Amino acid sequence: MRLLILLMTALILVGCQKPIPPIASVRESRELVVVTHNGPSTYYVNGQNEFAGLEYDLAKLFAQELGPDVKLKVIVVDNITQVIPTLLKGRAHFAAANLSITHLRQHLVRFGTPYQDVQQQVIYNKERGDAPLATSDLVGKHVAVPASTSYAERLAGVSEVLPNLHWDEVRNAGSEELLEQVADGTLDNTIADSPLVSMVQNYYPNLGIGFDFGLPDKLAWAFPKTGDEWLYQQSEKFFARIQKDGTLHNLLDRYYGHSERLAAVDVTGFLNSMRSTLPKYQPLFKKAQELTGIDWRLLAALSYQESHWDTFATSPTNVRGIMMLTERTADLLGVTNRLDPGQSISAGARYIVTLKDTIPERIPEPDRTWMALASYNIGQSHLEDARILAQRMKLNPDAWADLKKTLPLLNQYQFFSSVKNGFAHGGAPVIFVESVQTYYDILRKYEERHAPLLPNFNLGKRQAGLAMAEQATLQALPPSFAL
Repeated sequence: MRLLILLMTALILVGCQKPIPPIASVRESRELVVVTHNGPSTYYVNGQNEFAGLEYDLAKLFAQELGPDVKLKVIVVDNITQVIPTLLKGRAHFAAANLSITHLRQHLVRFGTPYQDVQQQVIYNKERGDAPLATSDLVGKHVAVPASTSYAERLAGVSEVLPNLHWDEVRNAGSEELLEQVADGTLDNTIADSPLVSMVQNYYPNLGIGFDFGLPDKLAWAFPKTGDEWLYQQSEKFFARIQKDGTLHNLLDRYYGHSERLAAVDVTGFLNSMRSTLPKYQPLFKKAQELTGIDWRLLAALSYQESHWDTFATSPTNVRGIMMLTERTADLLGVTNRLDPGQSISAGARYIVTLKDTIPERIPEPDRTWMALASYNIGQSHLEDARILAQRMKLNPDAWADLKKTLPLLNQYQFFSSVKNGFAHGGAPVIFVESVQTYYDILRKYEERHAPLLPNFNLGKRQAGLAMAEQATLQALPPSFAL
C-alpha cells in the first residue's frame, strides 16, 4: 500500500504542473540536457574549481560521442526527490543521478544499461552502541533516509512484515548529510550505498556497517518512456563501448578505487594531525602551490604519507625531511638543508612538476598526477616498465587503473626479468598513491582551496619561475616514456 501511495504521489506531482513544451531532440538542438543533483557520486565542483563526479564525467563523454558540436547542459535540482519529476516534465533528455533500478521507478521511467552495482548498507555509530545485525534491530531506533530513494522503497516493503519499524524520510538532506548525523550522534541509523559509505568512512572513522540491506542494486540512467528512441539506443551503444574498452572501469576506479585503502586508525590519526600539526605548515604548502600550481592540499597529503608532517623524519636509506627527499634529488633541486620544511616542501612540489613533465602530454588528469606520484615513490624508470607491461598485456598504458594491475607484477621474476629496469616492489607505489588520494579527499572536505591573488595556474615550468636546479633534474632523469 505504501509503495502505491508513493507512486501516485510522484504522478500527481508531475500532473499538477503547468504543461511545458517537449524538449527539442539532440539531433535538432545539438544540446544534450541532463538532470542530476549535487553530490560526491553525481556532480560537484572539485579542488581545481572544475565540474566533476562520475555521472557528470559519463554524461560529458556521452555528449562527445554524439558529436563534436553537441553541448552538454546540466540541470541541477535540489535533491533526488526532484530528479524524476523534472525528467517527466520534459525538461531533460535523461537523468544521470545515481539512480538505482527499483520496482517503483520502473513504473515511471525507462532505465538504460546498468553501469554499477551497489549494496545498500545499514550504518551506525561505533562509539554509541552495538552494531545492528538485522532489520529487526532498527525497531525503536531513530532511522532516517532521503525521501524518494531506493532505501525508502525497500524500507516500505520491509515494514509490511515489521509493522513496528518506523523511519523518517527527509526531503532536504542527502545520504552524505545523514551519514554525518549518524557520525555526530544526532541520528541512530541511516542506509546508504556501499561506495559512498567507503568514501565517507574516511571522513568519519566512527561510522560502522551493521549489515547489508537486501540484495545489491544496479545503477543506471533514466529516460522518459516516451522519449527519443534514437537517443536511448545511442546510450546503449555508448555503455557497451565503454564497458568493453575499459573506460567505465577507469572512471569507477578514479572515484572509488582508493576509498577503502586506509583503516579507521589511519584516518583517526590523520584527522588528529590535521588539527594539531598541519596549521604550522599550511602557509608553506600554499606558497608551494603559488610556485607550481599544484593544489596545496595534494602536497600536504603527499607530505603526510611520506613523513606524517615530521620535519626530522629519516629513513634507513637516508631519505629525509617533511617531503622525504633523497640526497641526490635535494642536491639537484638546490636544497641545502633537507630538514628545513620550507626548502623541503618547495623542492617536493617542484619535483612533482618535473615528474609530470616526463609523462606523455596525451595522458589526461588526474591519471597524469597519479603516475607522477607513483614515480615519486618508485622512480620513473620502474613506472615506465609497468607501462610497457600494460601494453604487452593489452591494457591501457595511459590509464592509472591499469597500471595498478601491472606495477605489482614487477616483483615477479617472469615479469621483471623481461623489462629494462628489473625487480621493484611494485605494490608499494599503488598503496602509496591510493593513500595520498584518500588523504587528499579528506583535506578537500575539511580545508578550503587556496586562490592566490596572482595565481600561477596552468603556467608551464619555466613560466612559473622554477629554480634553475630543476633543469639539472630534467637532464639527470631518464628520457620521457617512449609509449
